Amino acid sequence: MAFNPLDHEGIPVADQFRSWSEQNIEPYDKRAVDPWTRCRVILMNGIEVESIIFSHQFHRHIDNPELAEALAMGRRADKQQQTTINLLNPGEQSPLETTIGYEQVAVDLTAWLARNEPDPNLKQALDFALLEDFDHLYRYSNLYDLLYGGHADELTKHLTEITPGRPTFLHHRDPRDTIRRHYETHTVDPLSRCNVMTITSAEQQTMNYYMNHQPDFVEPIARGLYAEISEVEQEHVTHYESLLDPLDSWIAMWLFHKYNECWLYWSMFQQESDNRIKSLWELHLNQELGQLNVVADVMRRYEGREAAELLPPSLPEKPLTFEDNKAYVRQVLEATVELRPDGRGYTFADELPDDHRSTRYQELVNRPSYGEEIIEENREKNGTEYRDETEGPNPVESLRAPAHS
Repeated sequence: MAFNPLDHEGIPVADQFRSWSEQNIEPYDKRAVDPWTRCRVILMNGIEVESIIFSHQFHRHIDNPELAEALAMGRRADKQQQTTINLLNPGEQSPLETTIGYEQVAVDLTAWLARNEPDPNLKQALDFALLEDFDHLYRYSNLYDLLYGGHADELTKHLTEITPGRPTFLHHRDPRDTIRRHYETHTVDPLSRCNVMTITSAEQQTMNYYMNHQPDFVEPIARGLYAEISEVEQEHVTHYESLLDPLDSWIAMWLFHKYNECWLYWSMFQQESDNRIKSLWELHLNQELGQLNVVADVMRRYEGREAAELLPPSLPEKPLTFEDNKAYVRQVLEATVELRPDGRGYTFADELPDDHRSTRYQELVNRPSYGEEIIEENREKNGTEYRDETEGPNPVESLRAPAHS
């Protein structure tokens, strides 16, 4: 049955605030949790962080007490949602184990969005960065093996393959090659808007996490890998946020944020296997419905527009789902591993000039490439690198494991 968030009142914002004990809930068991539940927790934490950051930025650009109060009320409710979600992560889950969860999110979220993206240009942007996050999962998994003898498949439960993608040392680009062409707000498919907003939020969270946690490690090689990949994640945020049409008003962007959160909480609720966490997604959905109604009223009074003029009559029929994407990732890897960004577009590596500005940037920063050093050190220590290739050898011959490591 079609679900239109504008047809539901939800919980009034003034009734959404909760006590510390209600926010400080019991975390999941990192050994028993469904990896997709961990992925949903990570994603929705990032969605709420984006909502809060956006609200703060909006507040800094207005001088209107009524709007400021409405933003502050919604922002406080979002902060309590974010706290509750984030505290589902257990304390015994190390930063590196959480990182592996982040990269599993990045791979399977991006792959699902790409598979369901109706705009070919947006799909290409998703496919391109997919191969880079896929490679990050491989690098961090080898770091986990190198430092702690840990096997990342105990966290991913073999649901996401671990094998090289586009190698990380190729991800570093001249900043001018990280910007894409944006969609047009008046013609974009509503699902495309949701897809871009979702992936931008997820990559922003990953960027922030890596930037903040790189000093957590003693080992220089670990600190170096986080420094290297955190810069790639910053590139990814630029890559995705540049797809958003900058001509939307602040109130319209606020409306789209709330609508997207409704879609995502509705999606998480549809598929959650943990009943305790499922009830949390339902609560947050009802809270976002209440917040959406506030923004719709703000738009009506300040812009003279109805929210229904900007939003579709119902949420996308298919919920966003964490699921098996192995065949799709392999297909994209085999077809586009040699693709490189060039200005606002893409070019295959053998068509770029030797002195391309991004090639020069790679030569500058890759001294050394910590992503490559980690693989080499793990081979030396354990006799082999770490992979979890459940579907067979890597589809790209040059990325297959050496016969004798």
